[in-house]
Amino acid sequence: MQLKTIKLENFRNYTDLALNFSPGVNVFLGQNAQGKTNLLEAIYVLALTRSHRTHLDRDLINWEAKTARISGQIERKTGKLPLELSLTGKGKKARMNHLDQPKLARYIGQMNVILFAPEDLELVKGAPQNRRQFLDREFSQMSPKYLYTANQYKAILKQRNQYLKQLNTQKAQDQVLLDVLTDQLIEYGSDLIQQRLNLLEQLDAAAAPIHQEITQGQEQLTLKYVSQLDIHELASLEQIQKSLRNRFQKLRPREIQLGTTLLGPQRDDIQFLVNEHDIAVFGSQGQQRTTALAVKLAEIELMHIQTGEYPILLLDDVLSELDSARQTQLLAAMQDRVQTFLTTPSLNDIASQLIKTPKVFQVSAGKITEIKTDDRDD
Repeated sequence: MQLKTIKLENFRNYTDLALNFSPGVNVFLGQNAQGKTNLLEAIYVLALTRSHRTHLDRDLINWEAKTARISGQIERKTGKLPLELSLTGKGKKARMNHLDQPKLARYIGQMNVILFAPEDLELVKGAPQNRRQFLDREFSQMSPKYLYTANQYKAILKQRNQYLKQLNTQKAQDQVLLDVLTDQLIEYGSDLIQQRLNLLEQLDAAAAPIHQEITQGQEQLTLKYVSQLDIHELASLEQIQKSLRNRFQKLRPREIQLGTTLLGPQRDDIQFLVNEHDIAVFGSQGQQRTTALAVKLAEIELMHIQTGEYPILLLDDVLSELDSARQTQLLAAMQDRVQTFLTTPSLNDIASQLIKTPKVFQVSAGKITEIKTDDRDD
């Protein structure tokens, strides 16, 4: 999969920008606050219809404008596909192959991207919410079924929490509706948990050998799904449903008292074990970064397995956060397989040696110009 072109209109600090990209490595050089990250964000938003940096669409629109537009053409094995996303302060509209898409769920997954930024190095030791978002973001791109199930679950969870608040404040008395919402939550929640277990098992299988290679066979990485339920990795859908139902029955008085749902995949987590030890608790910063890198590289392979296409890789100023060995592993993994967009103040010696014939751009104050590789300053 490749992004051939992109056009930005009033997106962040780009009022009018059009670029053509290399199918290999595209490097964007420039100092901070010039627009390098904004460009990668635009590619991310074009793919996923939302930003990784803000929840407000208005933040993405140039302050002098009321609307913004991102358009691009991707090339897949099945051919070329134009994509377009229009943003306003009130919402967004997606077009695919010049046709309006009433549901964003049909649009998401046409263009697959993996973002690796400095904050992703905190995946291992950061908040559980970050790891849940990681699961939902990446798995939704790989599987339309996962995206549908996650969206249905979130919608019902929101309804159930609202009704629990009404029961808590005695604005509602009827617990029959709570039974209906609970049954629906169990249906979609158990499906979501099982899909997470299955996909995480595949991600684990892809990450383990990569981690071993980075650590020269000294460490064994295992990814473990952490749930409030008494279930194991091979649990059937019926077993997960039964476990959820039993726990919800016991938790009902407490949930009404607190006015919120206390159980479900929205509270689950991932544990990263290295040589059977929790790396978030017992690992060094170097081990935690190695684990995060191995998981990101494994995502590339898993997305290829699930979709039949390699994703587009976005590296946002991450090389400076990795030592030479980890840089080498990352750059070697993407070479000749994955279209890559890389931002950096300057290319260091490791990157220069490993990146073959990159297309290099200079970014300055919202303007991007292509520069000859022979003329760049390493």
